[in-house]
Amino acid sequence: MNKLRILLTGIVQVAILFFVSIAMNKISELLHLRIPGSILGIVLIFILLQTKVIKLEWIERGANWLLAELLLFFIPSAVGVMQYIPLLESEGLQILLVVVLSTVVVMLSSGMVAARIAKRKEKKHP
Repeated sequence: MNKLRILLTGIVQVAILFFVSIAMNKISELLHLRIPGSILGIVLIFILLQTKVIKLEWIERGANWLLAELLLFFIPSAVGVMQYIPLLESEGLQILLVVVLSTVVVMLSSGMVAARIAKRKEKKHP
């Protein structure tokens, strides 16, 4: 019974996140914004969490579930790349170089930001 309750809680939380995303997509479309509704939804959820309008527990299980299955969301885009085989044959090395370099830049900058945040927290709470 407890596992069923946990499963239903996760499903409801995923549904909440899904409906926020859909609502923000509609708002973005109606207001002719250049920012995707999914990004606006993330910003909205962040603001609501920071202002304590919603509690983390209300969406945490669903968000963790989505994060755990994140790799599945990339399968359609990976399959979609197959239609660009001629482009990859001619420009593949340059594309690979850009992907690798940008990944390294993101990893380094994320690590540096995380290290700074950790140092700040350490100073506040020794």
